[in-house]
Amino acid sequence: MNIFITGSNGQVGFELQRQFALFGNILAPTRQELDLTNAQAVDDYLAEHKPNLILNAAAYTAVDKAESEPEQSKRLNAELPAQLAEYAAKHTIALVHYSTDYVYPGDGETPWQEDSPTEPHSVYGQTKLEGDQAVTQSGCQHLIFRTSWVYAARGNNFMKTMLRLGRERDALSIVNDQIGAPTPARLIAQATALAFTPHPSQFTPHASPVTPHIPSGIYHLAPRGETSWHGFACEIFEQAREAGETLAIKPQGAAGIPTAEYPTPAQRPLNSRMNLSKLEAALGVTLPTWQSQLGLTLKEYLENT
Repeated sequence: MNIFITGSNGQVGFELQRQFALFGNILAPTRQELDLTNAQAVDDYLAEHKPNLILNAAAYTAVDKAESEPEQSKRLNAELPAQLAEYAAKHTIALVHYSTDYVYPGDGETPWQEDSPTEPHSVYGQTKLEGDQAVTQSGCQHLIFRTSWVYAARGNNFMKTMLRLGRERDALSIVNDQIGAPTPARLIAQATALAFTPHPSQFTPHASPVTPHIPSGIYHLAPRGETSWHGFACEIFEQAREAGETLAIKPQGAAGIPTAEYPTPAQRPLNSRMNLSKLEAALGVTLPTWQSQLGLTLKEYLENT
């Protein structure tokens, strides 16, 4: 069994390699080994390695930069998923694709459902939506996981930035009116693996280990609960201090500010809340809280620094 993981150097791709190591042979080419922006190179790689499962964790995630580089964003976020979905449909294999809360309008306070109307307000969100639509329309067996505020113990992310600034500064101003759920890459990979691990009552001899046991479709994947970026930062500072870290800044030294005071090229959604009931029912689990997941991720990071 060959499992092809794109974006293997990224936060989610790295965790997928750890979670799927027992499922089969991992194909995780680096950017130097496979240029995902080159459609012909991708076709050649697929033809040579003949994967039995594709986990597409590659994406153009530079949200602000995408506003000035729409073609690059479109290639990775829309055209690549379409290309992989076409291959998966032709060869009757499953494709897992990772998406984002940015496909929704981002207003109101009600958590988004998987079938909520989409209305992205950025190039990043629009190209991610186009990728979702291409996968859905391809006819391949697929799982699309829409997630939010991804971070990890490795790579560049909000948690690590806050810890660095917390050591360097005495005060910070952080946006407090964007609401969502910080999602560790580890949880994304674990839930993905669980979708390929049927309950004993569903087990059948000779079943393929690279076929999902939940129906094709779109699922929201994030921890339970909600917070703002300001609330997330304060919890990072609090948990880091409890773990014995010496930080210049205290949670009360982080001031909350509205999005209007922190303008960016790309518009951010104010409401990134997502209803999780569909995935919880499909997997038969209750997803953990974002605070508990932060604790695990922070511990891993601190133990390795």
